[in-house]
Amino acid sequence: MEPEDSINVTGGPLAVCGTDPVTGFFRDGHCNTCAADQGSHTVCAVMTAEFLAYSKYVGNDLSTPRPEYGFAGLKPGDPWCLCASRFLQAADEGCAPRVHLAATHRRALDIVPLDVLQAHAAGGD
Repeated sequence: MEPEDSINVTGGPLAVCGTDPVTGFFRDGHCNTCAADQGSHTVCAVMTAEFLAYSKYVGNDLSTPRPEYGFAGLKPGDPWCLCASRFLQAADEGCAPRVHLAATHRRALDIVPLDVLQAHAAGGD
């Protein structure tokens, strides 16, 4: 599994999303992707209590620790590479978290329009 080129949604180099906890499909801190990443874990988002509750409600509990997978569970403020479709779903429901555009992989644009990502951009992006 070779990652695609590390380019963000603005055309620049892909920045680190998060290393504590380590995120990304490749668990390298970046929202890199490849053909095997069927969920397109390409949107670098900062978790909120509202989004974590929403994600749990729709069947993807990101807040509960799963030590058997080495996953401590996410808390508000943690950066995480989200599946692009889940981000778009949350945006449509009005509970999408903030996004770091410089750390969001350009493949997210296959699913999420750039204007939607920009509307949720974190400060400094």
